[in-house]
Amino acid sequence: MQIGKKRQNPSYSTGDGMKKNVITTLFLDIGGVLLTNGWGPEERAKVVSHYNLNPDELNERHHLMFDTYEEGKLTLPQYLKKVVFYEPRTFTEEDFTKRMFQQSAALPGVIDFFKEFKKCYNIKVIAVSNEGRELNAFRTEKFKLKELFDAVISSAFVHLRKPDPDIFRMAIDIAQAKPENSLYIDDRLVFVEVAQTLGMHGIHYQSLDKLKEQLRKYDFEPICLVV
Repeated sequence: MQIGKKRQNPSYSTGDGMKKNVITTLFLDIGGVLLTNGWGPEERAKVVSHYNLNPDELNERHHLMFDTYEEGKLTLPQYLKKVVFYEPRTFTEEDFTKRMFQQSAALPGVIDFFKEFKKCYNIKVIAVSNEGRELNAFRTEKFKLKELFDAVISSAFVHLRKPDPDIFRMAIDIAQAKPENSLYIDDRLVFVEVAQTLGMHGIHYQSLDKLKEQLRKYDFEPICLVV
């Protein structure tokens, strides 16, 4: 298959036959949309089990410290010192970090879909993500997200976390977009709802197939490929 000719960004329908502003900028979450979560409950459980750690104790410490790490106010070694290495361990911080990073995986087909979508419509694509600095840097490099994103608004770099509306305001400003021309996609409905309070359009991501159908509301063709 080859990519078809670039198309104009379609206007979206209001349902009454009228057309509104075109969508010029796509804002995407990373964990839960493009990739598995960087250090969510499932990822922690696998690592905790591998090292035979106390899950209740680790999770309690994690919940006390992780928001601060994601806001960029702790480094990963500082976070791990408080959550894992507050007492002697039989494994090293380097080993633990490597296994922590190994939990990240691409969700099937999604990154390629958005790359083709971007090429087809010549649309800006901006990441808006809650991720720690080291995790974000690793995931961006490993999964070649720079090939997709025009900019990455990561909580660790801007010191703001979703659901704070200011991180969305910052993303809009950096993209030099207007809320009414912006579409935000996230697997967490509450974050979508916050973006919508600022005048952005939003899609609650549930699956790639569902997303393709949801994009029809904005008159986007889900797949811009020709045989």
